[in-house]
Amino acid sequence: MNTVWADRDGVHDELARPGGLVAWLRGVGPRLPRTAGPSLAPLPEPSADDIRRFRRLRDALRHLAAVTTGGAGDTRGTVSRAVSDADALATAVAAVNESCAYAPSWSMLEWSGESAPARTAATDGTASGWILSQLAEEGVRLLAGSGRTDLRACHGPRCVLYFVRSHPRREWCSADCGNRARVARHYRRHRDAAESAKA
Repeated sequence: MNTVWADRDGVHDELARPGGLVAWLRGVGPRLPRTAGPSLAPLPEPSADDIRRFRRLRDALRHLAAVTTGGAGDTRGTVSRAVSDADALATAVAAVNESCAYAPSWSMLEWSGESAPARTAATDGTASGWILSQLAEEGVRLLAGSGRTDLRACHGPRCVLYFVRSHPRREWCSADCGNRARVARHYRRHRDAAESAKA
């Protein structure tokens, strides 16, 4: 979901820049289950359809995160506001479900007798299709599991990121966003006090 991010220059889409999807896939590759299927390296340049599928999944997950967090956070790049809330929810759910089924995978047991048993994932799909499917599965586990209650939209100024809260008082995706929020609050207090003094 956080391949859309913001800084002082505005909102950025990591999946819209050339090579962005490949760089991002390489970055998340080590966090995915080991696979007995397609290799992640070297990862071929994704097709226009691959990019479209990843953006569609990302946008659907961002929409579902906005619904989960009570509409908080930036929903740029999500399902169009022109459709009703029920239609938008159904569209987002359908996008996630289609992504889950895009590259079916199954568990494989690896055990040579010389090492401990290990689970790998096997698939007959492409590397990017398998990753898309795995990410959609993670989205389903997050949104349908107990972690759903800890999903938050960052309250930092201009931030569009979502995070899973690890502490009950956490309000920001990072320390940087927390610092920006505190500075903005401090500035507002002093500006309001100065304006009150002038009145």
